[in-house]
Amino acid sequence: MAEVVLEKVSKIYENGFQAVTDLDLNIQDGEFLVLVGPSGCGKSTALRMIAGLEEISGGEMRIGEQVVNDVESKDRDIAMVFQNYALYPHMTVYDNIGFALKLAKIPKEDLDRRVREAAKILELDAQLNRKPGQLSGGQRQRVAMGRAIVRQPAAFLMDEPLSNLDAKLRVQMRAEIAKLQRELGVTTFYVTHDQVEAMTMGDRVAVIKDGVLQQVDTPQNLYDYPENIFVAAFIGSPSMNLYEATVHGTVLHLGSNRIELGEVPEKVAAHDGETLVVGIRPEDMDDAELSEADTTERTITTTASLVESLGSEIIVHFEIDARAVDAGDPDVLEELADEDVATAVARFNPRSRARSGERISAVLDIERLHFFNLETGLALR
Repeated sequence: MAEVVLEKVSKIYENGFQAVTDLDLNIQDGEFLVLVGPSGCGKSTALRMIAGLEEISGGEMRIGEQVVNDVESKDRDIAMVFQNYALYPHMTVYDNIGFALKLAKIPKEDLDRRVREAAKILELDAQLNRKPGQLSGGQRQRVAMGRAIVRQPAAFLMDEPLSNLDAKLRVQMRAEIAKLQRELGVTTFYVTHDQVEAMTMGDRVAVIKDGVLQQVDTPQNLYDYPENIFVAAFIGSPSMNLYEATVHGTVLHLGSNRIELGEVPEKVAAHDGETLVVGIRPEDMDDAELSEADTTERTITTTASLVESLGSEIIVHFEIDARAVDAGDPDVLEELADEDVATAVARFNPRSRARSGERISAVLDIERLHFFNLETGLALR
């Protein structure tokens, strides 16, 4: 096992495109760190630089005590798991798992022991004599994991390993990979575009956008304390609602809505009367009809445009007469960002009687509102 450190690492291609800019990351010994971001943000490029499959343009990279800027991939003591399993179709599971050890001329007894240990960990004992074509997608992914495990590397690198699986199997496999990593204690760098995957698997999560690191923290801290509007919108599903608003005294002016805040954070009060960005997570809005307290001063009354019942919760879509803020995620279409009418999404209690096309009152949890500077996009807290 080893620590993996990136200091001011950059990647500029021959055509001048800068894929990664001054990336600082410290993947601690035994840690599971997930790098997450939208399509084309540079996350796979970062992983490929650690693997030695891409040359770095600047900065320093270390695995353990060794600077590996100019070290060939095969000499970096890392093992990779890709989204395409890259298994040899003519070989059995046993031979696929042990192939790298056979190339390294590991003694047969040691090879056999390590393959069977990996197969036991991954519950592949009964499949060792089968070929990849006889396996399910989840089993093939386990074989790819087994091939990495037997090498006993200093670090695992995983590039969207679950993206080819169906939704149910992805949920199962992400739990299995996280459990396996904790049992093995191997330093792991995992790349994904799926923020739910990142939040459920990582000890820490690093968010990247346009090749620039935005924030690194525990999943819960990313959710509770996003440092900018991009992280705020990217982490959480459904995404955080973001609107232009102003605060005058203790009142939040959100379109035609007036929300009494009671107590205003000091950094927000310093921008009294200025246009800010207010962020409201869907789960911080609920059906006012279910509240026993008087919620009039912190309620938005509107018409539900769509109600989705999921059993454990109700997702309510409605319009609000405020201007939406584009968080900068290229994978999200901001349809009404330039209009004074925006869409909003709320998670209601399943006991709510909200119906599409009917009037609703959504009460805000004012203690969980997020405020950001409109110009810089940085959090005000």
